[in-house]
Amino acid sequence: MTPIRTERLILRNWEDRDRELFYRINSDERVMEFFPFRRDRAAADAKMDEFRAWIAEDGYGFAAAEIIETRQCIGFVGLLDTDHLPFLPAGTVEIGWRLAPEFWGHGYVTEAAEAWLAYGFETLGLDEIVSFAVRDNSRSTAVMKRLGMIADPASDFDHPGIPDSHAMLKRHVFYRLTAKEWQKNRP
Repeated sequence: MTPIRTERLILRNWEDRDRELFYRINSDERVMEFFPFRRDRAAADAKMDEFRAWIAEDGYGFAAAEIIETRQCIGFVGLLDTDHLPFLPAGTVEIGWRLAPEFWGHGYVTEAAEAWLAYGFETLGLDEIVSFAVRDNSRSTAVMKRLGMIADPASDFDHPGIPDSHAMLKRHVFYRLTAKEWQKNRP
């Protein structure tokens, strides 16, 4: 992928120097509060390699977010095909993120997500981008609202990848943003 630059961030493909951070955000109890699993080092490395391969193949994905000033990777933000959710139409693209806790509350996710929305609508020519999160994940839904995404309660769903043993994590809220709505709301 061609790196995307925002005011404070570079959004780029994963590099080996990012492995420790990727492992940390995938095993941290606060970051993974709304996930039924934590990844050990081997699983985190494998997932990072998977993300890197998708980005190399598609030109987009859940990409590393790096602070320009410090060159420090803080997590990921990006677009991803939703092939893992069989009830969504083929070609549906989601926007998602995950940051290390010390970088929460600084506007990094919103800044990076706005750049990815522009990329999705302007470069990829997408008609719509979606996002979803566990119902109680108010941090993520707040970002969705800041991005101008619109809740679609009729599309809320029980995530098929969440085991019944984690019933409180099954229900997901669903948000949408069309290219037309995005264009209308741009500053």
